[in-house]
Amino acid sequence: MELRNRERDAIPFVTKDGSTIREYLHTGRQSLAEATLAPGQSTQRHYHAASEEIYLIVEGGGLLEVDGEARDVSQGDAVLIVPGSWHELTAGPDGARLLCCCVPAYSDDDTYFV
Repeated sequence: MELRNRERDAIPFVTKDGSTIREYLHTGRQSLAEATLAPGQSTQRHYHAASEEIYLIVEGGGLLEVDGEARDVSQGDAVLIVPGSWHELTAGPDGARLLCCCVPAYSDDDTYFV
């Protein structure tokens, strides 16, 4: 069993899209991370060619745009982002904290920008 703790093991870092990430687990098949955006902060619009992502908003929320469709998201919302979908999240006034599950696992090499 592999057990990781948010505070002890998931050291925050900034990804290529501009969000602050704490990676809980990363295997050859999948990854689970927590992303945090300050109020009004946006990720850089991007897509992943191979990875399918699920976002679960755990605090705050904002405006999520996926392939031109924009929706308000908030605590408790889960969103599927299929491979090849351009997406960008702009945090609302309370910021945003979300869990990101990627299959296959997240890779900077699979992250493409405009």
